[in-house]
Amino acid sequence: MEGPSNGGLLYHEMQESKLCAVHCVNTVLQGPFFSELDLAALASDLDQTERQMMLEGAGRGGASSGDFYSEVSHNVSMNGDFSIQVLQKALEIWDLQVVPLDSPAAEQSKFEPEVENAFICHLHDHWFCIRKVNGEWYNFNSLLPAPEHLSQFYLSAYIDTLKDSGWSIFSVRGSFPTDCPIPHDFSTGFGQWLTPEDAQQIAKSCNQMKFSTQEAYSSKIDAMAEQEEEDLNAAVQASLMDYTNIQNRPDVIEGGGRNTVESATLGLEFDPPNYNGSFVDPCPHGAEGGESSSDVRDDKVR
Repeated sequence: MEGPSNGGLLYHEMQESKLCAVHCVNTVLQGPFFSELDLAALASDLDQTERQMMLEGAGRGGASSGDFYSEVSHNVSMNGDFSIQVLQKALEIWDLQVVPLDSPAAEQSKFEPEVENAFICHLHDHWFCIRKVNGEWYNFNSLLPAPEHLSQFYLSAYIDTLKDSGWSIFSVRGSFPTDCPIPHDFSTGFGQWLTPEDAQQIAKSCNQMKFSTQEAYSSKIDAMAEQEEEDLNAAVQASLMDYTNIQNRPDVIEGGGRNTVESATLGLEFDPPNYNGSFVDPCPHGAEGGESSSDVRDDKVR
């Protein structure tokens, strides 16, 4: 019976600069088989081949060859993101085939992803690999500190979530390498071999740290809210005490009335209206009975 690949170890690379495509390819192969220079060379070869094909097509069509010649690469961007063609070319060196998950050839994998051995996923300049190693599925996203174990049930749900979120997903098929020379310290430039137990422990520790950070942040928010409530209550009590002191002042008590309190509060002198003076009724009593005010005046003249 064939033993576990790489002695049962998991190979994981953590994010270095913007080399997620390199990390993705290497975790598919479970070893440091490619560097960024290797993928850049493949991208250059693809660019040259594509330019040559376009120039030949332009010659047959009568278009100017200069219309198709460009130094801008279509297989690696300025920020280091490689095209799927580059990853496909790298994996083809190891006789591995890349199949889009939405193609008819991958119809079964849409509903039973566990029949595959590896997936590569891409969205917004980020690549990562989901890989089955020694019969168990792992998420080898380079943004994680260690491979994340995935149950068979969760694998299907996770891939569905990625598809719904707009990720491009490809299955990788073929005979994967089973052994890679492992250094004595179990590490490379930005990769390391881990036992499944070590990977689980690292993931658990990071999750606990993340939970502790979130819990501390929540406690701080709660404390700030309590302090704000105490400050508000103190301000309300101080305002009520000031108002009570104003009401109890002798000059306010002698004057009485709301207007006197308010004027004392503002430091203003306020004279209440005098209702004993002349008052003009807007509707004279003489107008009762349907007579207008002009008719009453006319009667008085007559």
